[in-house]
Amino acid sequence: MKRLLSGSAALGAILVCALGAPHALAQQPEVVGTAPADAPVAPARAAPEGLSESVAAVVNDDIVSTYDLGQRMRLLIATSGVQPTQENLPQFQREALVSLVDEHLQFQELRRVEKEQKIDIVADDNDVNEDIDDMAKQNNMSRDQFLAYLASRGIGADTLRQQLRAQISWGRWIQGRYGSRLRVGDDQIAAAQALLAAQASKPQYQIGEVLIDANRVGGMPQAMAGAAQLVQQMQQGAPFPSVARQFSALPTAANGGDAGWVSPGEMPPEVEAVLEQMRPGQLSQPIQVRDGVYILYLRDKRAGGSAELVNLKQAAVALAQGASADEEAAARAKLSGLKPQIKDCATLEATAGKTPGVVAGDLGEAEVADLAPQFQDAAKKLKVGEVSDPIRTSAGLHLVAVCARRAAGGGIADKEQIERRLRGQQLSMIARRYMRDLRNSATIETR
Repeated sequence: MKRLLSGSAALGAILVCALGAPHALAQQPEVVGTAPADAPVAPARAAPEGLSESVAAVVNDDIVSTYDLGQRMRLLIATSGVQPTQENLPQFQREALVSLVDEHLQFQELRRVEKEQKIDIVADDNDVNEDIDDMAKQNNMSRDQFLAYLASRGIGADTLRQQLRAQISWGRWIQGRYGSRLRVGDDQIAAAQALLAAQASKPQYQIGEVLIDANRVGGMPQAMAGAAQLVQQMQQGAPFPSVARQFSALPTAANGGDAGWVSPGEMPPEVEAVLEQMRPGQLSQPIQVRDGVYILYLRDKRAGGSAELVNLKQAAVALAQGASADEEAAARAKLSGLKPQIKDCATLEATAGKTPGVVAGDLGEAEVADLAPQFQDAAKKLKVGEVSDPIRTSAGLHLVAVCARRAAGGGIADKEQIERRLRGQQLSMIARRYMRDLRNSATIETR
Protein backbone atom coordinates (compact mmCIF):
# COMPACT_ATOMS: atom_id res chain seq x y z
CA MET A 1 0.00 0.00 0.00
CA LYS A 2 1.18 3.50 -0.78
CA ARG A 3 -0.51 6.08 1.40
CA LEU A 4 0.37 9.76 1.07
CA LEU A 5 -0.90 12.07 3.78
CA SER A 6 -0.71 15.85 3.83
CA GLY A 7 -2.05 18.74 5.88
CA SER A 8 -5.80 19.40 6.08
CA ALA A 9 -5.97 22.74 7.90
CA ALA A 10 -6.76 24.65 4.71
CA LEU A 11 -9.36 22.05 3.75
CA GLY A 12 -10.96 22.40 7.18
CA ALA A 13 -11.27 26.14 6.73
CA ILE A 14 -12.82 25.65 3.28
CA LEU A 15 -15.36 23.20 4.72
CA VAL A 16 -16.36 25.48 7.58
CA CYS A 17 -17.18 28.12 4.98
CA ALA A 18 -18.96 25.61 2.76
CA LEU A 19 -21.03 24.28 5.64
CA GLY A 20 -21.95 27.70 6.94
CA ALA A 21 -22.16 28.60 10.61
CA PRO A 22 -22.37 25.41 12.72
CA HIS A 23 -25.31 26.64 14.79
CA ALA A 24 -27.43 27.00 11.66
CA LEU A 25 -27.69 23.23 11.47
CA ALA A 26 -27.61 22.60 15.19
CA GLN A 27 -31.23 23.57 15.70
CA GLN A 28 -32.65 21.30 12.99
CA PRO A 29 -34.71 18.26 14.03
CA GLU A 30 -33.30 14.77 13.76
CA VAL A 31 -34.00 12.60 10.73
CA VAL A 32 -34.00 8.87 11.43
CA GLY A 33 -33.36 5.83 9.29
CA THR A 34 -30.26 6.96 7.40
CA ALA A 35 -27.46 4.75 6.26
CA PRO A 36 -24.62 3.85 8.67
CA ALA A 37 -21.51 5.97 8.43
CA ASP A 38 -19.44 3.09 7.06
CA ALA A 39 -21.87 2.54 4.20
CA PRO A 40 -20.55 3.13 0.64
CA VAL A 41 -20.12 6.30 -2.28
CA ALA A 42 -19.93 6.35 -6.03
CA PRO A 43 -17.35 8.25 -8.06
CA ALA A 44 -17.17 11.97 -7.45
CA ARG A 45 -19.71 14.28 -9.06
CA ALA A 46 -19.21 17.75 -10.35
CA ALA A 47 -20.09 20.60 -8.03
CA PRO A 48 -22.98 22.86 -8.98
CA GLU A 49 -22.03 25.72 -11.25
CA GLY A 50 -20.51 28.60 -9.36
CA LEU A 51 -19.37 26.49 -6.36
CA SER A 52 -15.61 26.21 -6.05
CA GLU A 53 -14.19 22.78 -5.35
CA SER A 54 -10.84 21.07 -5.15
CA VAL A 55 -9.45 17.59 -4.50
CA ALA A 56 -9.91 16.26 -0.96
CA ALA A 57 -8.49 12.78 -1.65
CA VAL A 58 -7.42 10.44 -4.43
CA VAL A 59 -8.38 6.77 -4.03
CA ASN A 60 -6.35 4.81 -6.58
CA ASP A 61 -7.51 6.74 -9.67
CA ASP A 62 -10.75 8.14 -8.25
CA ILE A 63 -11.11 11.66 -6.90
CA VAL A 64 -13.01 12.68 -3.77
CA SER A 65 -13.81 16.36 -4.15
CA THR A 66 -14.22 18.90 -1.40
CA TYR A 67 -17.79 19.34 -2.67
CA ASP A 68 -18.52 15.65 -2.02
CA LEU A 69 -16.82 15.91 1.36
CA GLY A 70 -18.83 18.97 2.34
CA GLN A 71 -22.05 17.26 1.25
CA ARG A 72 -21.26 14.15 3.31
CA MET A 73 -20.49 16.30 6.34
CA ARG A 74 -23.86 18.02 5.97
CA LEU A 75 -25.58 14.63 5.76
CA LEU A 76 -23.79 13.37 8.87
CA ILE A 77 -24.71 16.49 10.82
CA ALA A 78 -28.36 16.44 9.72
CA THR A 79 -28.85 12.76 10.54
CA SER A 80 -26.66 12.06 13.58
CA GLY A 81 -28.31 14.46 16.01
CA VAL A 82 -24.86 15.70 17.08
CA GLN A 83 -24.68 19.47 17.43
CA PRO A 84 -21.88 20.81 15.21
CA THR A 85 -19.27 22.97 16.93
CA GLN A 86 -15.84 24.24 16.03
CA GLU A 87 -14.46 21.48 18.27
CA ASN A 88 -16.24 18.54 16.62
CA LEU A 89 -16.21 19.69 12.99
CA PRO A 90 -12.80 17.98 12.51
CA GLN A 91 -14.40 14.71 13.66
CA PHE A 92 -17.22 15.13 11.14
CA GLN A 93 -14.63 15.88 8.47
CA ARG A 94 -12.59 12.80 9.36
CA GLU A 95 -15.63 10.51 9.48
CA ALA A 96 -16.98 11.86 6.20
CA LEU A 97 -13.62 11.44 4.46
CA VAL A 98 -13.07 7.91 5.79
CA SER A 99 -16.57 6.94 4.66
CA LEU A 100 -16.07 8.36 1.18
CA VAL A 101 -12.69 6.68 0.78
CA ASP A 102 -14.13 3.34 1.89
CA GLU A 103 -17.04 3.72 -0.49
CA HIS A 104 -14.77 4.44 -3.45
CA LEU A 105 -12.80 1.30 -2.59
CA GLN A 106 -16.04 -0.67 -2.39
CA PHE A 107 -17.29 0.59 -5.74
CA GLN A 108 -13.94 -0.17 -7.37
CA GLU A 109 -14.08 -3.70 -6.02
CA LEU A 110 -17.70 -4.17 -7.11
CA ARG A 111 -16.96 -2.96 -10.64
CA ARG A 112 -13.99 -5.33 -10.84
CA VAL A 113 -16.13 -8.28 -9.74
CA GLU A 114 -18.94 -7.34 -12.14
CA LYS A 115 -16.47 -7.26 -15.04
CA GLU A 116 -14.74 -10.51 -14.11
CA GLN A 117 -17.86 -12.52 -13.31
CA LYS A 118 -20.20 -10.77 -15.76
CA ILE A 119 -22.86 -10.22 -13.08
CA ASP A 120 -24.77 -7.17 -11.83
CA ILE A 121 -24.14 -6.20 -8.21
CA VAL A 122 -24.51 -2.43 -8.02
CA ALA A 123 -28.01 -1.46 -6.89
CA ASP A 124 -30.30 0.21 -9.42
CA ASP A 125 -32.53 3.26 -8.91
CA ASN A 126 -35.50 1.13 -7.82
CA ASP A 127 -33.50 -0.37 -4.95
CA VAL A 128 -32.35 3.06 -3.83
CA ASN A 129 -35.83 4.57 -4.08
CA GLU A 130 -37.24 1.80 -1.89
CA ASP A 131 -34.78 2.70 0.86
CA ILE A 132 -35.55 6.40 0.53
CA ASP A 133 -39.27 5.64 0.74
CA ASP A 134 -38.66 3.65 3.94
CA MET A 135 -36.71 6.53 5.49
CA ALA A 136 -39.38 9.02 4.48
CA LYS A 137 -42.07 6.82 6.01
CA GLN A 138 -40.15 6.64 9.31
CA ASN A 139 -40.26 10.43 9.38
CA ASN A 140 -43.94 10.62 8.36
CA MET A 141 -43.06 12.14 5.00
CA SER A 142 -43.38 11.32 1.33
CA ARG A 143 -40.22 10.77 -0.71
CA ASP A 144 -40.46 14.26 -2.20
CA GLN A 145 -40.98 15.82 1.24
CA PHE A 146 -38.01 13.94 2.65
CA LEU A 147 -35.69 15.00 -0.18
CA ALA A 148 -36.99 18.57 0.14
CA TYR A 149 -36.14 18.44 3.86
CA LEU A 150 -32.55 17.48 3.01
CA ALA A 151 -32.38 20.11 0.28
CA SER A 152 -33.44 22.78 2.77
CA ARG A 153 -30.31 21.86 4.72
CA GLY A 154 -28.06 22.11 1.70
CA ILE A 155 -27.89 18.36 1.06
CA GLY A 156 -28.29 17.26 -2.55
CA ALA A 157 -30.43 14.21 -3.32
CA ASP A 158 -27.48 12.62 -5.14
CA THR A 159 -25.48 12.61 -1.91
CA LEU A 160 -28.04 10.41 -0.16
CA ARG A 161 -28.73 8.30 -3.26
CA GLN A 162 -25.09 7.44 -3.81
CA GLN A 163 -24.56 6.58 -0.15
CA LEU A 164 -27.55 4.26 -0.21
CA ARG A 165 -26.58 2.75 -3.56
CA ALA A 166 -23.18 1.81 -2.20
CA GLN A 167 -24.57 0.53 1.11
CA ILE A 168 -27.09 -1.72 -0.61
CA SER A 169 -24.59 -2.95 -3.20
CA TRP A 170 -21.82 -3.73 -0.72
CA GLY A 171 -24.16 -5.51 1.69
CA ARG A 172 -25.55 -7.57 -1.19
CA TRP A 173 -22.04 -8.56 -2.32
CA ILE A 174 -20.80 -9.53 1.17
CA GLN A 175 -23.92 -11.59 1.85
CA GLY A 176 -23.82 -13.23 -1.57
CA ARG A 177 -20.12 -14.07 -1.48
CA TYR A 178 -19.78 -15.23 2.11
CA GLY A 179 -23.28 -15.80 3.49
CA SER A 180 -23.76 -19.19 1.88
CA ARG A 181 -20.25 -20.30 2.83
CA LEU A 182 -20.59 -19.63 6.54
CA ARG A 183 -21.19 -22.74 8.56
CA VAL A 184 -22.14 -22.58 12.20
CA GLY A 185 -21.54 -26.05 13.56
CA ASP A 186 -23.69 -27.86 16.11
CA ASP A 187 -20.69 -27.87 18.43
CA GLN A 188 -20.52 -24.04 18.27
CA ILE A 189 -24.23 -23.76 19.02
CA ALA A 190 -23.97 -26.27 21.87
CA ALA A 191 -21.03 -24.37 23.36
CA ALA A 192 -22.96 -21.09 23.15
CA GLN A 193 -26.01 -22.69 24.78
CA ALA A 194 -23.85 -24.14 27.55
CA LEU A 195 -22.28 -20.75 28.20
CA LEU A 196 -25.68 -19.05 28.34
CA ALA A 197 -27.02 -21.73 30.68
CA ALA A 198 -24.01 -21.34 32.97
CA GLN A 199 -24.55 -17.58 33.06
CA ALA A 200 -28.34 -17.80 33.51
CA SER A 201 -28.17 -16.93 37.18
CA LYS A 202 -26.24 -13.73 36.47
CA PRO A 203 -27.80 -10.40 35.49
CA GLN A 204 -28.73 -9.67 31.88
CA TYR A 205 -28.39 -6.31 30.21
CA GLN A 206 -30.43 -4.60 27.50
CA ILE A 207 -27.93 -2.38 25.74
CA GLY A 208 -27.27 0.01 22.92
CA GLU A 209 -23.75 -0.20 21.51
CA VAL A 210 -21.39 1.83 19.35
CA LEU A 211 -17.97 0.60 18.24
CA ILE A 212 -15.47 3.03 16.75
CA ASP A 213 -13.18 0.81 14.63
CA ALA A 214 -9.60 1.90 15.34
CA ASN A 215 -8.30 0.52 12.04
CA ARG A 216 -10.88 2.49 10.13
CA VAL A 217 -10.28 5.90 11.72
CA GLY A 218 -6.47 5.78 11.74
CA GLY A 219 -5.54 4.27 15.10
CA MET A 220 -6.54 3.91 18.72
CA PRO A 221 -5.80 7.52 19.78
CA GLN A 222 -8.15 8.80 17.06
CA ALA A 223 -10.79 6.25 18.04
CA MET A 224 -10.60 7.25 21.71
CA ALA A 225 -10.76 10.96 20.90
CA GLY A 226 -13.69 10.48 18.55
CA ALA A 227 -15.58 8.33 21.07
CA ALA A 228 -15.02 10.91 23.80
CA GLN A 229 -16.53 13.63 21.61
CA LEU A 230 -19.55 11.44 20.80
CA VAL A 231 -20.13 10.72 24.50
CA GLN A 232 -20.02 14.42 25.23
CA GLN A 233 -22.54 15.14 22.47
CA MET A 234 -24.91 12.40 23.65
CA GLN A 235 -24.71 13.74 27.19
CA GLN A 236 -25.84 17.05 25.72
CA GLY A 237 -28.83 15.48 23.96
CA ALA A 238 -27.71 13.79 20.73
CA PRO A 239 -29.90 10.66 20.28
CA PHE A 240 -27.97 7.43 20.82
CA PRO A 241 -29.67 5.59 17.89
CA SER A 242 -28.76 8.36 15.43
CA VAL A 243 -25.15 8.41 16.58
CA ALA A 244 -24.95 4.62 16.31
CA ARG A 245 -26.37 4.61 12.78
CA GLN A 246 -23.75 7.05 11.54
CA PHE A 247 -20.62 6.18 13.52
CA SER A 248 -20.76 2.55 14.70
CA ALA A 249 -18.82 -0.20 12.89
CA LEU A 250 -21.07 -2.95 14.29
CA PRO A 251 -23.93 -4.70 12.44
CA THR A 252 -26.32 -3.26 15.04
CA ALA A 253 -25.67 0.21 13.57
CA ALA A 254 -28.55 -0.40 11.17
CA ASN A 255 -30.85 -0.80 14.21
CA GLY A 256 -29.61 2.30 15.97
CA GLY A 257 -27.10 0.27 18.00
CA ASP A 258 -29.79 -1.87 19.65
CA ALA A 259 -28.12 -5.14 20.70
CA GLY A 260 -31.11 -6.42 22.71
CA TRP A 261 -30.51 -8.47 25.86
CA VAL A 262 -26.98 -9.75 26.42
CA SER A 263 -25.59 -12.07 29.08
CA PRO A 264 -22.14 -12.27 30.65
CA GLY A 265 -19.74 -13.91 28.21
CA GLU A 266 -21.25 -12.33 25.10
CA MET A 267 -19.30 -9.07 25.25
CA PRO A 268 -15.56 -8.33 25.53
CA PRO A 269 -14.31 -8.58 29.14
CA GLU A 270 -13.50 -4.87 29.25
CA VAL A 271 -17.09 -4.07 28.28
CA GLU A 272 -18.62 -6.48 30.80
CA ALA A 273 -16.57 -4.98 33.62
CA VAL A 274 -18.13 -1.59 32.87
CA LEU A 275 -21.65 -3.01 32.42
CA GLU A 276 -21.57 -4.51 35.90
CA GLN A 277 -21.13 -1.02 37.38
CA MET A 278 -23.76 0.76 35.26
CA ARG A 279 -27.36 1.61 36.12
CA PRO A 280 -30.30 1.62 33.66
CA GLY A 281 -30.44 4.86 31.73
CA GLN A 282 -26.69 5.43 32.05
CA LEU A 283 -24.23 6.13 29.22
CA SER A 284 -20.69 4.79 29.54
CA GLN A 285 -17.44 6.58 28.97
CA PRO A 286 -15.31 5.25 26.06
CA ILE A 287 -14.16 1.66 26.65
CA GLN A 288 -11.00 0.57 24.84
CA VAL A 289 -11.01 -2.98 23.45
CA ARG A 290 -8.64 -4.78 21.09
CA ASP A 291 -10.10 -3.49 17.81
CA GLY A 292 -11.46 -0.11 18.83
CA VAL A 293 -13.53 1.76 21.36
CA TYR A 294 -17.01 0.90 22.68
CA ILE A 295 -19.70 3.26 23.93
CA LEU A 296 -22.58 1.63 25.80
CA TYR A 297 -26.05 2.76 26.75
CA LEU A 298 -27.68 0.55 29.38
CA ARG A 299 -31.41 0.56 28.65
CA ASP A 300 -32.43 -1.97 31.29
CA LYS A 301 -31.09 -4.65 33.59
CA ARG A 302 -32.76 -7.76 34.95
CA ALA A 303 -31.81 -10.31 37.56
CA GLY A 304 -30.53 -13.77 36.68
CA GLY A 305 -32.80 -16.74 36.16
CA SER A 306 -32.34 -18.14 39.68
CA ALA A 307 -33.59 -14.97 41.34
CA GLU A 308 -37.17 -14.54 42.56
CA LEU A 309 -39.08 -11.33 41.92
CA VAL A 310 -42.15 -10.15 43.82
CA ASN A 311 -44.53 -7.27 43.28
CA LEU A 312 -45.56 -5.70 46.57
CA LYS A 313 -48.10 -3.20 47.87
CA GLN A 314 -48.28 -1.84 51.39
CA ALA A 315 -50.51 -0.06 53.87
CA ALA A 316 -48.50 1.77 56.52
CA VAL A 317 -48.73 3.99 59.57
CA ALA A 318 -45.82 6.40 60.03
CA LEU A 319 -44.18 5.93 63.41
CA ALA A 320 -40.95 7.42 64.70
CA GLN A 321 -38.24 5.01 65.72
CA GLY A 322 -38.42 6.29 69.29
CA ALA A 323 -42.22 6.12 69.57
CA SER A 324 -43.67 5.02 72.89
CA ALA A 325 -45.06 1.52 73.49
CA ASP A 326 -48.60 2.93 73.59
CA GLU A 327 -48.17 4.68 70.23
CA GLU A 328 -46.83 1.51 68.64
CA ALA A 329 -49.63 -0.58 70.14
CA ALA A 330 -52.26 1.83 68.77
CA ALA A 331 -50.72 1.70 65.28
CA ARG A 332 -50.47 -2.08 65.40
CA ALA A 333 -54.14 -2.37 66.44
CA LYS A 334 -55.18 -0.08 63.60
CA LEU A 335 -53.37 -2.20 60.98
CA SER A 336 -54.51 -5.48 62.51
CA GLY A 337 -58.09 -4.27 62.20
CA LEU A 338 -57.50 -3.25 58.60
CA LYS A 339 -55.93 -6.52 57.47
CA PRO A 340 -59.18 -8.60 57.29
CA GLN A 341 -60.77 -5.87 55.17
CA ILE A 342 -58.17 -6.19 52.41
CA LYS A 343 -59.62 -8.71 49.98
CA ASP A 344 -57.02 -8.43 47.18
CA CYS A 345 -54.21 -6.28 45.81
CA ALA A 346 -56.49 -4.49 43.38
CA THR A 347 -58.55 -2.95 46.19
CA LEU A 348 -55.80 -2.57 48.82
CA GLU A 349 -55.18 1.12 48.31
CA ALA A 350 -58.85 2.06 48.19
CA THR A 351 -59.61 0.01 51.31
CA ALA A 352 -56.67 1.36 53.28
CA GLY A 353 -57.55 4.91 52.27
CA LYS A 354 -60.74 4.71 54.33
CA THR A 355 -58.74 4.31 57.57
CA PRO A 356 -57.45 7.62 58.99
CA GLY A 357 -53.69 7.77 59.42
CA VAL A 358 -52.99 4.89 57.02
CA VAL A 359 -51.06 5.52 53.80
CA ALA A 360 -51.10 2.89 51.03
CA GLY A 361 -48.98 2.52 47.90
CA ASP A 362 -47.47 0.26 45.26
CA LEU A 363 -43.87 -0.75 46.04
CA GLY A 364 -43.35 -2.15 42.53
CA GLU A 365 -41.35 -5.23 41.58
CA ALA A 366 -38.13 -6.16 43.33
CA GLU A 367 -35.84 -9.13 43.80
CA VAL A 368 -36.55 -10.77 47.15
CA ALA A 369 -32.86 -10.68 48.06
CA ASP A 370 -32.84 -6.89 47.58
CA LEU A 371 -35.72 -6.19 49.97
CA ALA A 372 -35.25 -4.73 53.41
CA PRO A 373 -34.59 -7.54 55.91
CA GLN A 374 -37.95 -6.92 57.66
CA PHE A 375 -39.81 -7.50 54.35
CA GLN A 376 -37.80 -10.47 53.07
CA ASP A 377 -39.32 -13.05 55.41
CA ALA A 378 -42.87 -11.99 54.53
CA ALA A 379 -42.08 -11.96 50.79
CA LYS A 380 -40.73 -15.50 50.97
CA LYS A 381 -43.58 -16.99 53.05
CA LEU A 382 -46.69 -15.22 51.72
CA LYS A 383 -48.63 -16.59 48.79
CA VAL A 384 -49.77 -14.27 46.00
CA GLY A 385 -52.72 -12.23 47.32
CA GLU A 386 -51.90 -12.74 51.00
CA VAL A 387 -51.24 -9.88 53.43
CA SER A 388 -48.65 -9.91 56.21
CA ASP A 389 -49.10 -9.07 59.86
CA PRO A 390 -47.84 -5.61 60.85
CA ILE A 391 -44.08 -5.29 60.26
CA ARG A 392 -42.02 -2.77 62.25
CA THR A 393 -39.36 -0.71 60.49
CA SER A 394 -37.57 2.52 61.35
CA ALA A 395 -40.25 4.39 59.34
CA GLY A 396 -43.31 2.86 60.98
CA LEU A 397 -45.59 -0.19 60.84
CA HIS A 398 -46.51 -1.86 57.54
CA LEU A 399 -48.91 -4.39 56.10
CA VAL A 400 -47.29 -5.93 53.02
CA ALA A 401 -49.23 -7.75 50.30
CA VAL A 402 -47.59 -9.99 47.67
CA CYS A 403 -49.38 -9.17 44.42
CA ALA A 404 -47.27 -11.21 41.99
CA ARG A 405 -44.31 -13.56 41.99
CA ARG A 406 -42.10 -14.76 39.16
CA ALA A 407 -38.65 -16.10 38.35
CA ALA A 408 -36.23 -13.54 36.93
CA GLY A 409 -34.43 -13.78 33.62
CA GLY A 410 -35.60 -13.93 30.04
CA GLY A 411 -34.88 -17.53 29.20
CA ILE A 412 -32.11 -18.99 27.05
CA ALA A 413 -32.07 -18.29 23.32
CA ASP A 414 -33.10 -21.22 21.14
CA LYS A 415 -30.87 -22.90 18.56
CA GLU A 416 -32.09 -20.74 15.67
CA GLN A 417 -31.49 -17.48 17.56
CA ILE A 418 -27.98 -18.55 18.58
CA GLU A 419 -27.11 -19.65 15.05
CA ARG A 420 -28.35 -16.35 13.62
CA ARG A 421 -26.29 -14.38 16.12
CA LEU A 422 -23.11 -16.40 15.48
CA ARG A 423 -23.53 -16.05 11.71
CA GLY A 424 -23.97 -12.30 12.05
CA GLN A 425 -20.82 -12.01 14.16
CA GLN A 426 -18.79 -14.01 11.66
CA LEU A 427 -20.10 -12.07 8.66
CA SER A 428 -19.33 -8.75 10.37
CA MET A 429 -15.76 -9.84 11.09
CA ILE A 430 -15.27 -10.98 7.49
CA ALA A 431 -16.62 -7.69 6.12
CA ARG A 432 -14.30 -5.62 8.33
CA ARG A 433 -11.26 -7.71 7.32
CA TYR A 434 -12.25 -7.38 3.65
CA MET A 435 -12.27 -3.59 3.98
CA ARG A 436 -8.95 -3.62 5.85
CA ASP A 437 -7.37 -5.57 2.99
CA LEU A 438 -8.77 -3.18 0.39
CA ARG A 439 -7.33 -0.22 2.29
CA ASN A 440 -3.94 -1.86 2.71
CA SER A 441 -3.61 -2.62 -1.01
CA ALA A 442 -4.83 0.79 -2.20
CA THR A 443 -3.01 3.99 -3.03
CA ILE A 444 -4.75 6.70 -1.02
CA GLU A 445 -3.72 10.33 -0.94
CA THR A 446 -5.47 12.91 1.20
CA ARG A 447 -4.81 16.61 0.75
